[in-house]
Amino acid sequence: MAVSVLGFVVPAHAALDVESAKALARTNDCLKCHAVDKDKRAPSMEKIAAKFKGVPDAQAKVIQHITSGPMVKLSDGSEVKHKIINVSDAKELENIADWFLSH
Repeated sequence: MAVSVLGFVVPAHAALDVESAKALARTNDCLKCHAVDKDKRAPSMEKIAAKFKGVPDAQAKVIQHITSGPMVKLSDGSEVKHKIINVSDAKELENIADWFLSH
């Protein structure tokens, strides 16, 4: 949802805070498996963003994934339980999801 104010379109959610998202990703070891533009043990952020491009509830799906600890298949074919992000603040979860999806 967006609101037009004086002819400008303003998103209904807060602006992406890249530095905060990076800090949260480092703290939770996301970058051990994910990189921006290349696959590591898990898909790159670019691949994740492409997968969810045009999906209306993409942010909610990413948040569900990072907070529920589902089984995931790694690049070597093994399966592990995805680490659960250690943060309970909804805004921080939205921000890190948006950061992954922004690639």
